[in-house]
Amino acid sequence: MTSGPAVPGEAGARPTVSIATLGCRLNQVESQEMLALLEARGFRGAAEGEAADVHVVNTCTVTGRADLSDRQAIRRIRREQPESLLVVTGCFAQTDPAAVAAIPGVDLVVGNQEKYQLPELIRPLLDARSSTSSLPGARPVIRVAPIGVARVVPVAPFTRVAGRSRAFVKVQDGCQHRCAFCIVPAARGASRSQDPAAVIEQVRSLVAAGYRDVTLTGVDLGHYGWDLAPRTTLAALVARLAETAGLKWLRLSSILPAYLSPALIEVIAGSGVIAPHLHVPLQSGSDRVLRLMRRPYNTRMYRRLVERLVAEVPGLGLGTDVIVGHPGESAEDFGQTLSLVGELPFTSLHVFSYSPRRGTEATNLAGRVPERTIGERSRALRAVGGEKSLAFRRSLVGQVREALVLETRDRATGLSAGLTADYVEVLFESGGDLGRTFVAVEITAVTAERTFGHLAGAAAAVADRRLPRAASA
Repeated sequence: MTSGPAVPGEAGARPTVSIATLGCRLNQVESQEMLALLEARGFRGAAEGEAADVHVVNTCTVTGRADLSDRQAIRRIRREQPESLLVVTGCFAQTDPAAVAAIPGVDLVVGNQEKYQLPELIRPLLDARSSTSSLPGARPVIRVAPIGVARVVPVAPFTRVAGRSRAFVKVQDGCQHRCAFCIVPAARGASRSQDPAAVIEQVRSLVAAGYRDVTLTGVDLGHYGWDLAPRTTLAALVARLAETAGLKWLRLSSILPAYLSPALIEVIAGSGVIAPHLHVPLQSGSDRVLRLMRRPYNTRMYRRLVERLVAEVPGLGLGTDVIVGHPGESAEDFGQTLSLVGELPFTSLHVFSYSPRRGTEATNLAGRVPERTIGERSRALRAVGGEKSLAFRRSLVGQVREALVLETRDRATGLSAGLTADYVEVLFESGGDLGRTFVAVEITAVTAERTFGHLAGAAAAVADRRLPRAASA
């Protein structure tokens, strides 16, 4: 049985806050940043199951279905915690603040830049609620400025990532591209980069706090540094971060093909710290559809890039995204996608079924693909992706790999889970709490969905993470 929220203002009481995060990794990072800012200003993160004085919902709006999930989360929290202050921020709040404010029970609507002002925005509302006991029927407060005027990435250091062995660092926000299917520029604004010194300090602080596997993330990560004065590049930033004492693995989140420059590839291939795993979105294997999508590359360019990456980065794990059923996609276009995905050495594949997003160019394009057809194509492509993942993981059987032990055990099996440098999650028996440590694991078996192994002896610890591949099992 949980007690009611503490009354803000009571002697010794620290208002409790709980943050629900929906959507992308960037939102997860920003939730950590918001929590750190709130804790620095006298708030306390609520324990699991504890009633909170303040609930923050950090929303997503990448699809219409995401908006529905946002609404469901907001209503559920209000139903379960009727007395708490309910704050909604994130991309849904940024793109449609009036719709968010119209949801019963919302007290404060905060934009993507304003989320870094949460302590100052929340305090007056809590104080007013404390002095009047309640504010029934009060209209929601909206603090959402046009995102197009944003020119900086706020600095919000944090050194704790609850329940995680890995840490993510936001180095860039916004996007310069205008893909036909994407609402993100309306939610995130123009591309802007974090100062290199702030990024380096954040990574050093996380490593000192015990997080030795760090991922750089952003909306358009490869554009990092173009807006700074003096201008810099992602390659230059990565090269400096790779020198961080104690950092084991530095990972990069999704990067558009055009940004994987020779300089960046050289840094990735030549460093013993940068993990040999990249996620390079494809979206379609048809040049005609790529033009409809307004993607800044074609299949010939993409193929040549992948060939170079595989040649220069030994043991590369390569993931990609594909959108199925974009308006105008014909059976022939989809066949070209299926063929290209089958030919390229992907080790993981994220398949997204297209859904209309109000405010995007794609909603006005002719040639809408029936939902049934989208479903059939998605299943076919996921089957190819599953086969490629299985083949890659089979090639690892018999090898000993270093793995970062994750904080949370696998729910289905109860086994410990470890993540390898090339982004394979391995399940194994272990005793005690090994979270955030690196262990040597021999990979012993794979299924369609899972990879299994066992802890290797100390003598088998891996010194070189880029071992030659074994023959497929």
